[in-house]
Amino acid sequence: MDAATPDQTPPTEDGAGYRAAVVDLLGVLAYGELTGFLRMAADADAAPTLPDKAALGGLAAAEFHHYELLVARLQEMGADPEAAMDPFIAAIDEFHARTRPNGWLEGLVKAYVGDGIATDFYREVSAYVDPSTAALVHSVLENGGQAEFAVQAVRASIERDERIAGRLALWGRRLVGEAISQAQRVAVERDALSSLLVGGHDHGGADLAELGRMFARLTDAHTRRMGRLGLNA
Repeated sequence: MDAATPDQTPPTEDGAGYRAAVVDLLGVLAYGELTGFLRMAADADAAPTLPDKAALGGLAAAEFHHYELLVARLQEMGADPEAAMDPFIAAIDEFHARTRPNGWLEGLVKAYVGDGIATDFYREVSAYVDPSTAALVHSVLENGGQAEFAVQAVRASIERDERIAGRLALWGRRLVGEAISQAQRVAVERDALSSLLVGGHDHGGADLAELGRMFARLTDAHTRRMGRLGLNA
């Protein structure tokens, strides 16, 4: 999904408000990548075959590398990575507690659908940051094969037993609501991060109409993902 291309005032990279917003953005992404690594490693352990375990193990390693890149950028900015991640721990942990998968297939759907919504949201946010930060954000949000692995595994399972499609579709619909709520909570609770979307004194942002279009794009992308899995949105 393509993020918006806003008509905005170029961000002032040394502005205090803008710097706080970028630290927030990198902090929430870093904690998301760290938890993604941990969950994918657990999914690898639960995978039914050795090739599946190896494939998910490799994807987990990529998630951890993304975490390291974000931590390194925060340190380059003179920010404490742990302090940058801390404000987002409760919201992200609560999301994962509320969407704990029941089995390996639900875990794959969550990784593809739930994480995909979060990825789309932060890619949209990256439209309002400087080019260097945007490039890093896009780099760490690349799925590195995770999407194709999830799609192939889920579709193959549905072909073997069509009865599971209904259950997984319900799961996917639950995930979209939880993921969007979590993204909204993160943005609302952090003034600096939300300022990337609505603008600040040292950078531009989106108007209400564009924010509405953004959430419409998130929903449309979710529908396409569900279709790729062979599930009704």
